[in-house]
Amino acid sequence: MRPPGPLNRRGFVMGGLAGLGLTALPRPALAMPDRAGAVLGNWYRLLLELIRHTATYSPPVAARSFAYLGITAFEALATGNAALRSLAGQVAGLGPVPARAAGAHDEACVLQAALSHAMAVHFGNTGPTGQRAMQAMTRQMDALAAKDIAADVMDRSRAHGLSVSQHILDWSATDGGAVIENMGFPYDYTLTEGPAHWVPTSTIAVQQHPLLPGWGRNRSFAIPADGACGLPPPVAYSEDPASAFYAQAMEVYQTSKSLTNTQKLIARFWSDDPMLSPTPPGHWVAILLGIFERDATPVDRQAEALALLGMAISDAFVQCWRSKYEHDLLRPVTYIRRVIDPTWEPMLQTPPFPEYPSGHSVQSGAAAEVLEALFGQGFGFDDATHAEDGLPVRSFAGFAEAAEEAAVSRLYGGIHFPAANIQGLAQGRCVGAHVLRLKTRA
Repeated sequence: MRPPGPLNRRGFVMGGLAGLGLTALPRPALAMPDRAGAVLGNWYRLLLELIRHTATYSPPVAARSFAYLGITAFEALATGNAALRSLAGQVAGLGPVPARAAGAHDEACVLQAALSHAMAVHFGNTGPTGQRAMQAMTRQMDALAAKDIAADVMDRSRAHGLSVSQHILDWSATDGGAVIENMGFPYDYTLTEGPAHWVPTSTIAVQQHPLLPGWGRNRSFAIPADGACGLPPPVAYSEDPASAFYAQAMEVYQTSKSLTNTQKLIARFWSDDPMLSPTPPGHWVAILLGIFERDATPVDRQAEALALLGMAISDAFVQCWRSKYEHDLLRPVTYIRRVIDPTWEPMLQTPPFPEYPSGHSVQSGAAAEVLEALFGQGFGFDDATHAEDGLPVRSFAGFAEAAEEAAVSRLYGGIHFPAANIQGLAQGRCVGAHVLRLKTRA
């Protein structure tokens, strides 16, 4: 049985609405390398779509799911691969993962049981279309994994996959981010007094309070509990035209007035708005999946990379959110309309939470740090994340180049002051360095 190609957006809609159609998806020119790789790749493609279609999956929440699902896949394989080293005892709070029972196991069956179980829990609140898509994927991947596998091996493998998944889920429930109420917006919140601090930038009722103000207190994977990647304070607030803060605001304002077509495209390409995209962390996961398909990456390397990237982007959002609410800086749109031009409109819609640092920049810096360590500097790739949305494929000579473009895109979009992007990349690189201290190879 030939492994199916990765799920595309048309497949998500067909599978969700019809409860079938996944079996009829067009195959890419390069097939996934093996059954286990097909299971992993197809679940991750569906994961990107479920994030797009599930209202509670803001970027921090999406990053968290990438971390736990990546760890689930990695640990499921590590229990049967002497070359892989478990993350238990290395990342905060993770105890020993259940060992495999005596007897042969099949890696595709182990992965399928682990991922189908974990996905059903992580996306238990997705809508009917997503539920049908998960059910259709489960049926298809169950059939693929079980093809020509002895019944006792299949049963043993499935039992082990489920035990690994449940172990990771039990651990995840204690990190502070497992329950999202009101789409992440607090019911009560007191704004910080003073002109330098964040105020709502949207007229939507729920967004009169900022998104996930407690996220920075969540447990990290690789960052010490007291934090190790803090930032210096932002540029001191001032409305004096001779001040550094005014100069930053003018850079945002003047840039917005002279955007080239390329800069506008970059702003849209990296915008990755929730419910319209797989979110910023999903963008980096999509890049990685594209590399796997192009290079026929072995499944153990795939799981290792997805786990490390997932932890990096998740820890990046915890650290970023800690800094955002520590400094609680207002957005450019608030300052520019107050001080420079009351009619100004940024190119992109301003997100509903404090400005400093830029979340895109922090998570991109973390992603680039980890991926450069895994693949090397100067590792070129094409980014087709938004090809099905009508945006052209962009090519990069390396991960750092892509991260820097993601950061500056927020200046082009009028979302962030320059310092938030520069300092955000630095914070992300710090996070990535901590993640790289974890040992994934024996």
